[in-house]
Amino acid sequence: MKTYRIGIIGFGMIGKVHAFCYAALPYYSELLNARFQISHVATAHLETAEKAKQICGAETATTNFHHITENPDIDIVHICTPNNQHFEPLVDAIRNGKHIYCDKPLTASLAEAEQLQKIIDTEKYVAVNQMTFHLRFFSAIQKAKQLIAEEKLGRIYQFRFGYLHSSNASPLVPFKWKHSEFGGVVRDLASHLFDLTDHLLGPLDSLLAEMQYAVQKRPVSESNPDWVDVHAEDAVTILVKTRNGAHGILEATKLATGNEDEMRFEINGEKGSIRFSLMNPHFLDFFDATVSDKPLGGYSGWRQIPCGGRLERPDTEFPSPKSTAGWVRAHISCLSNFLHAVTENRPTSPDLSQGIKIDRWIDAVFRSAQTQNRITVK
Repeated sequence: MKTYRIGIIGFGMIGKVHAFCYAALPYYSELLNARFQISHVATAHLETAEKAKQICGAETATTNFHHITENPDIDIVHICTPNNQHFEPLVDAIRNGKHIYCDKPLTASLAEAEQLQKIIDTEKYVAVNQMTFHLRFFSAIQKAKQLIAEEKLGRIYQFRFGYLHSSNASPLVPFKWKHSEFGGVVRDLASHLFDLTDHLLGPLDSLLAEMQYAVQKRPVSESNPDWVDVHAEDAVTILVKTRNGAHGILEATKLATGNEDEMRFEINGEKGSIRFSLMNPHFLDFFDATVSDKPLGGYSGWRQIPCGGRLERPDTEFPSPKSTAGWVRAHISCLSNFLHAVTENRPTSPDLSQGIKIDRWIDAVFRSAQTQNRITVK
């Protein structure tokens, strides 16, 4: 069996999720003729790197990502750093021909995304690469994709996608990197909505966006009374049109008091509708408008489809197809999708080109919000 050696750059919350997925992967996915070993971890400080090394059983802890991206013994590079620290390790990993698994968003600006595209083309980069848009790997969202592909909804008229958090609602929440200009809700939450819209309904044609900056200053920390300026948007509302003619609303906010990780959507078509909530991920709701409501309501109405742990191979239905779905489970399926492509030496999706596409849409959101004009999307 071939052993793939893995380097993880960044070991905050999302880096820990990526590492945990490797530990859980053998139970959830059938991986043939390959082993995966986390051998290197890089963080900004040696103390945190050493702690990460102990957690995931790595051989080497470092503060220099080049020890991963330029290491001939490393096969797969995970990029889990803050948004504005993706570009340099991405470029180095591409130039060294590494397989890449990168968290969203791909880069911190459109200029970086376009430059990255040129480097991919110039270097003739062909290694397997994937974005961590894990939400599309929930079984209920895979079921939604199937129903749309089977035209159970017919022509799509309207849709509403929302990602609701409450983490910025209190002005006393201390300043973190996600309160910088690179960490607002457009890149953090709306990037997921863009990917799901594209995945389920196809590419966008145009958008009109408005942002809200609700909290202007935040304390440095709970113990430090000094205040620092906040440059990140707290909420965004985007009116969008798809190339297929559907109209929709995308909303991403961290001001939704009382919400924790509420990603929800509803899609309405001529023959039916579907709706989903991340807080109730076991079910996809489906309404079949072709069923008669006569007499006395007939058999019309919303149907709950229990998607649960029902996933197609190479994923398994561990621990049970009837077990409720979880956030980390979708991350495991996302990683499984990537690693199967690595072992089979084939392209996969969502890849870096999807990340570049989303970065273009993110840039269009900021331009639209600044000019208050509808922007045509490339």
